[in-house]
Amino acid sequence: TELHRIVDEKLPEYDFTTPSDGSYLLAMKPSVMTDRKNRAVTQTIETIRSRVDALGVGEAVIEEHGLGDNQILVQLPGVDDPTRVKEIMQSTAMLEIRQKKGGPWNSEQEAMSANTGGIPADSVLMHGSNIGVRGDASQDQVFLISRAAAVGGTDIRDARPGKDESGRPTVSFVLTGEGGRRFADFTGSHIGEDLAIVLDNKVKEVAVIKSRISDTGQLEGAFTEQEVNNLSTMLRSGALPASIHYLEERTVGPSLGAESIRQGITASIIGMSAVMIFMFVYYRGAGINANLALLLNLIILLGFLGFFHEYATLTLPGIAGVILTIGMGVDSNVLIFERIREELRNGKSPASAVDQGFAKAWLTIVDTHVTTIVSAVILFVVGSGPVRGFAVTLTVGLLANIFTAVFVSRVIFDSALARKGRGEALSI
Repeated sequence: TELHRIVDEKLPEYDFTTPSDGSYLLAMKPSVMTDRKNRAVTQTIETIRSRVDALGVGEAVIEEHGLGDNQILVQLPGVDDPTRVKEIMQSTAMLEIRQKKGGPWNSEQEAMSANTGGIPADSVLMHGSNIGVRGDASQDQVFLISRAAAVGGTDIRDARPGKDESGRPTVSFVLTGEGGRRFADFTGSHIGEDLAIVLDNKVKEVAVIKSRISDTGQLEGAFTEQEVNNLSTMLRSGALPASIHYLEERTVGPSLGAESIRQGITASIIGMSAVMIFMFVYYRGAGINANLALLLNLIILLGFLGFFHEYATLTLPGIAGVILTIGMGVDSNVLIFERIREELRNGKSPASAVDQGFAKAWLTIVDTHVTTIVSAVILFVVGSGPVRGFAVTLTVGLLANIFTAVFVSRVIFDSALARKGRGEALSI
């Protein structure tokens, strides 16, 4: 029949059946439904990751959970305000700009009475607050809104918090090229009429179209600074493809998290102490030089983690990066000291041996550190969560190590040589 042909051509993802009662039934094919569910989960993970990254939460783990269908596991270390993070992750943040056709009314019954012929097929009743006209954000009202949106959340390219002429918090948004063209056509053909800004199926603002608008707009209302920042974050990251709800929430407190961190720090202290003892015994006076460089390296690294805590949180992988940094620092000192020893065995004076030792070991140290940093950068770009935290601590530690092992150690050597008499041996 003609209906069969239309369904086959226009809706290939549906199965068309005719039950015995003479009706027609369209059902989505199981394979198509499974594919859409999988894509919805994948898109939701990416959207949540974008929102969490915008909040500055370091080393977040966001991945599909294997214990059930359509479940997502989110682990957020070092979060100070979990309630705010949950609200931002869960909000669908679907922003639409539609045509306002009637209202406001105080209730749906009043709206139905005003539209005696019934609600038009191309329109829908929607609740909200007519902030732009009456300034009352607390009064629930009902509007008659066009069913189709002029532009939607997928047309938003950027959104930033701002201020209006009166200094009130607003959200300024920029549309994509295609969205801007459609919005310009819409506003150009409806000058003098009202439009409604709809967020999550609620009218947030009503305004009069005074002129043709292309690709920029502003969302005003009774917003707080925090609400404006949250809304901007959600609009920039895009709308969730489906609503989500929380199945389980756990907070790892002092019992497990602190114990793991404490054990990791204990391992770091023991390992560094053993390294420092070895360097002092094996290289004697020069070992003190190396130990001071290692301590300064650790201070620089911990200072970075404390100052830029939004980029790296001291979790177990981060501690592993610190320990590996200590090992690389020892390796650099060993290269320099062994080169100085070799120059001394060749009959060079202490000052000349130190100069040649640092000069000849420099290229090797740079080569080893650069190759390791490149690997860490790849881990940061490709990895996520704790892997990125490990990459950050390792990279910062290696950069600090180049500074301490080469320049700081050289200054200490030069200071020691300046206090020695001519021909006096170097303790190495």
